[in-house]
Amino acid sequence: MPRAILDEARIHPAIRERIAGHNADIVREVEDAVRANRVVVVGMKQNPVVKQARKALAAAGVAHAYLEYGSYFNTWRRRNALKMWTGWPTFPMIFVGGMLVGGAQELDRLIASGELARLAGDRGDEPAGAASPR
Repeated sequence: MPRAILDEARIHPAIRERIAGHNADIVREVEDAVRANRVVVVGMKQNPVVKQARKALAAAGVAHAYLEYGSYFNTWRRRNALKMWTGWPTFPMIFVGGMLVGGAQELDRLIASGELARLAGDRGDEPAGAASPR
Protein backbone atom coordinates (compact mmCIF):
# COMPACT_ATOMS: atom_id res chain seq x y z
CA MET A 1 0.00 0.00 0.00
CA PRO A 2 2.06 2.93 -1.17
CA ARG A 3 1.20 6.19 0.52
CA ALA A 4 2.51 9.53 -0.67
CA ILE A 5 4.94 10.96 1.86
CA LEU A 6 7.44 13.64 0.93
CA ASP A 7 10.80 11.94 0.51
CA GLU A 8 13.40 13.03 3.06
CA ALA A 9 15.78 13.90 0.22
CA ARG A 10 13.31 16.64 -0.76
CA ILE A 11 13.37 18.19 2.73
CA HIS A 12 16.11 20.67 3.50
CA PRO A 13 18.55 19.28 6.08
CA ALA A 14 18.11 22.36 8.30
CA ILE A 15 14.46 21.49 9.01
CA ARG A 16 14.54 17.68 9.14
CA GLU A 17 15.03 17.51 12.91
CA ARG A 18 12.20 19.97 13.48
CA ILE A 19 9.88 17.87 11.34
CA ALA A 20 10.94 14.62 13.01
CA GLY A 21 10.41 16.05 16.50
CA HIS A 22 7.19 17.96 15.88
CA ASN A 23 4.63 16.56 18.36
CA ALA A 24 6.65 13.35 18.49
CA ASP A 25 5.64 12.91 22.14
CA ILE A 26 2.00 12.20 21.29
CA VAL A 27 3.01 9.63 18.67
CA ARG A 28 5.40 8.01 21.15
CA GLU A 29 2.67 7.86 23.77
CA VAL A 30 0.31 6.08 21.37
CA GLU A 31 3.07 3.72 20.22
CA ASP A 32 3.82 2.85 23.87
CA ALA A 33 0.14 2.18 24.58
CA VAL A 34 -0.16 0.01 21.46
CA ARG A 35 2.87 -2.03 22.56
CA ALA A 36 1.51 -2.41 26.11
CA ASN A 37 -2.14 -3.19 25.31
CA ARG A 38 -3.83 -5.63 22.97
CA VAL A 39 -6.55 -3.12 22.04
CA VAL A 40 -6.18 0.67 22.10
CA VAL A 41 -8.71 3.35 21.24
CA VAL A 42 -7.40 6.85 20.55
CA GLY A 43 -10.06 9.52 20.74
CA MET A 44 -11.21 12.91 21.88
CA LYS A 45 -13.86 14.40 24.15
CA GLN A 46 -17.27 15.25 22.75
CA ASN A 47 -16.91 12.87 19.82
CA PRO A 48 -19.95 10.56 19.86
CA VAL A 49 -18.29 8.11 17.47
CA VAL A 50 -15.48 7.51 19.95
CA LYS A 51 -18.06 6.72 22.64
CA GLN A 52 -19.87 4.40 20.21
CA ALA A 53 -16.67 2.46 19.51
CA ARG A 54 -15.84 2.09 23.20
CA LYS A 55 -19.38 0.88 23.95
CA ALA A 56 -19.12 -1.64 21.11
CA LEU A 57 -15.87 -2.99 22.55
CA ALA A 58 -17.41 -3.23 26.01
CA ALA A 59 -20.47 -5.03 24.64
CA ALA A 60 -18.17 -7.46 22.83
CA GLY A 61 -16.29 -8.05 26.10
CA VAL A 62 -13.04 -6.67 24.72
CA ALA A 63 -10.91 -4.79 27.25
CA HIS A 64 -9.10 -1.79 25.84
CA ALA A 65 -6.86 1.10 26.76
CA TYR A 66 -8.16 4.55 25.95
CA LEU A 67 -6.12 7.64 25.15
CA GLU A 68 -8.02 10.91 24.91
CA TYR A 69 -6.56 14.03 23.37
CA GLY A 70 -8.54 17.23 23.76
CA SER A 71 -11.87 18.05 22.19
CA TYR A 72 -13.28 19.81 19.17
CA PHE A 73 -12.24 23.07 20.83
CA ASN A 74 -8.58 22.35 21.52
CA THR A 75 -5.54 20.18 20.91
CA TRP A 76 -6.27 19.71 17.20
CA ARG A 77 -2.67 20.50 16.23
CA ARG A 78 -1.35 17.71 18.47
CA ARG A 79 -3.99 15.28 17.20
CA ASN A 80 -2.99 16.17 13.66
CA ALA A 81 0.39 14.53 14.31
CA LEU A 82 -1.45 11.24 14.86
CA LYS A 83 -3.37 11.64 11.62
CA MET A 84 -0.15 12.32 9.72
CA TRP A 85 1.58 9.36 11.40
CA THR A 86 -1.18 6.82 10.71
CA GLY A 87 -2.71 8.26 7.57
CA TRP A 88 -6.12 7.74 9.23
CA PRO A 89 -8.22 10.92 8.87
CA THR A 90 -10.68 10.61 11.77
CA PHE A 91 -11.15 9.63 15.39
CA PRO A 92 -11.36 7.15 16.89
CA MET A 93 -8.24 5.35 15.79
CA ILE A 94 -8.45 1.74 16.90
CA PHE A 95 -5.43 -0.52 17.18
CA VAL A 96 -5.73 -4.27 17.70
CA GLY A 97 -2.64 -6.39 18.19
CA GLY A 98 -0.44 -3.49 17.16
CA MET A 99 -2.33 -2.94 13.90
CA LEU A 100 -4.46 0.07 13.03
CA VAL A 101 -7.83 -1.41 12.09
CA GLY A 102 -9.60 1.87 11.39
CA GLY A 103 -12.41 3.65 13.21
CA ALA A 104 -15.87 2.86 14.55
CA GLN A 105 -17.35 1.59 11.27
CA GLU A 106 -14.45 -0.75 10.67
CA LEU A 107 -14.66 -1.92 14.28
CA ASP A 108 -18.36 -2.72 13.86
CA ARG A 109 -17.54 -4.81 10.77
CA LEU A 110 -14.76 -6.66 12.63
CA ILE A 111 -17.11 -7.43 15.52
CA ALA A 112 -19.91 -8.60 13.23
CA SER A 113 -17.61 -10.88 11.25
CA GLY A 114 -15.94 -12.35 14.33
CA GLU A 115 -12.55 -11.15 13.14
CA LEU A 116 -12.10 -8.84 16.14
CA ALA A 117 -12.24 -11.81 18.51
CA ARG A 118 -9.54 -13.53 16.46
CA LEU A 119 -7.36 -10.42 16.28
CA ALA A 120 -7.78 -9.49 19.93
CA GLY A 121 -7.32 -13.05 21.16
CA ASP A 122 -8.74 -14.20 24.44
CA ARG A 123 -6.60 -11.97 26.61
CA GLY A 124 -8.35 -10.51 29.62
CA ASP A 125 -5.14 -9.25 31.17
CA GLU A 126 -5.55 -5.62 30.12
CA PRO A 127 -7.99 -3.57 32.13
CA ALA A 128 -10.14 -1.12 30.20
CA GLY A 129 -8.61 2.33 30.42
CA ALA A 130 -5.16 0.94 31.26
CA ALA A 131 -3.47 3.87 29.57
CA SER A 132 -4.14 7.22 31.16
CA PRO A 133 -6.28 9.75 29.26
CA ARG A 134 -4.72 13.01 28.13
